[in-house]
Amino acid sequence: MRILIADDSRAMRMIVVRQLRQAGFEDAEFIEAADGAEALAKAREHSPNLIVSDWNMPEVNGLEFLRQLRASGDDTVFGFVTSEGTPDMIQLARSNGASFLIAKPFTPETFRDTLNAVGVEL
Repeated sequence: MRILIADDSRAMRMIVVRQLRQAGFEDAEFIEAADGAEALAKAREHSPNLIVSDWNMPEVNGLEFLRQLRASGDDTVFGFVTSEGTPDMIQLARSNGASFLIAKPFTPETFRDTLNAVGVEL
């Protein structure tokens, strides 16, 4: 399994990778991107099975990344990990094709339960 992690914070990308490994994805190949533009290019290059993105990033934010991905016909399972998890954000994410939104702070169990609920198998 290939998992693309998009976040402008290198530290947060490392935390997400660690939490996903602890959630049971220890054998996954992790691809990292520092913003939505880089993430879009890497999604096209690597065809990940799962994309986990921050919402607020420079250049191309997470929502615009998702919109561009969906506009190109890509239906990869996509979710947000963000410090903001308002009902309006969740609705906006879902209406644009996101499968989930996980609010910080999170645990490996949060990832495991959320990903299982949207059909991502270990």
